[in-house]
Amino acid sequence: MARGRTPFRAPLRTPFRRRSHVIAACVAALAVGGTLLAELPASAASLPKGHDVSSHQKNVDWASAKAKGAKFVYIKATESTTYQNPYFGRQYDGARGAGIIRGAYHFALPNKSSGKTQAAYFVRHGGAWTADGWTLPPALDIEYNPYDSKQKCYGLSRASMVGWIRSFSSEVQRLTGRRPVIYTTAHWWTLCTGGSGALAANPLWIARHDSADAGSLPAGWSYWTFWQYDNSGSLPGDQNLFNGTQARLKRFARGH
Repeated sequence: MARGRTPFRAPLRTPFRRRSHVIAACVAALAVGGTLLAELPASAASLPKGHDVSSHQKNVDWASAKAKGAKFVYIKATESTTYQNPYFGRQYDGARGAGIIRGAYHFALPNKSSGKTQAAYFVRHGGAWTADGWTLPPALDIEYNPYDSKQKCYGLSRASMVGWIRSFSSEVQRLTGRRPVIYTTAHWWTLCTGGSGALAANPLWIARHDSADAGSLPAGWSYWTFWQYDNSGSLPGDQNLFNGTQARLKRFARGH
């Protein structure tokens, strides 16, 4: 996720390797006047472009992001049950004021408390949803442990990890009416859930950087809804695509 998503350090960056469903989009490097710019090829030009941010981005210039093509953004709201992004309110409201569809995400620490407990904390502190066409469903960021490289799966067994994620998802759905989007990598999902297909009904936000496409998807999913394809670019934070048209993005935000 976006740098600064955790309160203490920059996020763990691991190689991302995934697969695209509808369209193979790639990130091409273009050197202009000695500056390296990340650009999308013409084949991906029709896909809505977005980004994700956290406290690292602080006071985002939303008008500038909108002018550069941002159609949506996910904003970090919480982590575990002990951290709230101090910039969340102004980022969330600022994105909406600029006419950008926005949503909130939670960074999971499954070794700290139950999925249900973290879901409730998230919804209370920014993870709510309303069918206004401007609010994306809540999202769960579940990936390698950034605090202990020896505990990539937070010390949980594969079955326990699947149970934790299902508990989080069920509670978010109960409280908001939407299944949360799941942000992950295929490698982490295989390693830490054993390739479970139990969460395939949730929208997938796949992370794979420096690749021509989103790669092989985690078990159970046949397509991705969001693809995080780079951790820097023209928009603040990480760079993302939505797998559909702008009209479809609006319908997705409304819950259709």
